[in-house]
Amino acid sequence: MDNIIEVKNVTFEYSDFDRSKTVINDFSIDIKRGSFTCILGHNGSGKSTLAKLLNGLYKPVKGDILVDGMNTKDETTEIAIKRRVGMVFQNPDNQLVASIVEEDVAFGPENLGLSPDEIRKRVDESLKSVGMYELRKSTPHHLSGGQKQRIAIAGILAMRPQCIVLDEPTAMLDPKGRKEIISTIEKLNRESGITVVLITHFMEEAENTDRAVVLNDGSIIADGTPKEIFSNIDMLKRAGLDVPQTTELLHRLKTNGVDIKTNVISIKETAQEIYSAFHLEEN
Repeated sequence: MDNIIEVKNVTFEYSDFDRSKTVINDFSIDIKRGSFTCILGHNGSGKSTLAKLLNGLYKPVKGDILVDGMNTKDETTEIAIKRRVGMVFQNPDNQLVASIVEEDVAFGPENLGLSPDEIRKRVDESLKSVGMYELRKSTPHHLSGGQKQRIAIAGILAMRPQCIVLDEPTAMLDPKGRKEIISTIEKLNRESGITVVLITHFMEEAENTDRAVVLNDGSIIADGTPKEIFSNIDMLKRAGLDVPQTTELLHRLKTNGVDIKTNVISIKETAQEIYSAFHLEEN
């Protein structure tokens, strides 16, 4: 599996009059094609800035970012890069531009100059892929937050990107909406092979990803599978992140002398581990 994105020794800073603040510092990471990577970090860790760097919205001050071999600093490939890497932002209302769901999803393909038949095909396929086809004639602003975000994702999918970067897409949603969005992007990765980079501070959203990367002060402090990352509770807390309740429970049991694994995440796995540790028998 080759790399769709390569970040090479990238530094990015914001300038304010005579001062500058480094947000991303000598940062390097490769994103494999077809993978599902979760970037974790507290507010101010640099993760949202990284998201905007990955599809060329921001340009590195130092270093390079290659998307499918194209440098984001190259103005001649800017459109091609944005077609390959789609962005979904925190607030879905900021991405909705039309008064009808299907018209909103059609906005991107129309700007690509595609034929009406191709636009219709892409709109229908994209809405079906996020479970919103039945609401294609609805008004977006009357829908729930989770539904709006799925429409925003459909609008990106209609552009046929190879990779989607989601910048805290569930931050403004209730638990039901969050679950809808995570389920949707997991399905897109699993069934359509779309590369996903999920930026979040909700630890449990990393549960089913291939890789979890922890960001702090613009640098990577941990990189591994979710189970590897979540087993290091002290590191996560130093990085200002909340630990999943399941991981916290297992860690406390371990601290109190129970012979139990601490690198499981899901509720089901946690229940099974506790059952085994205490040698419980079913009634």
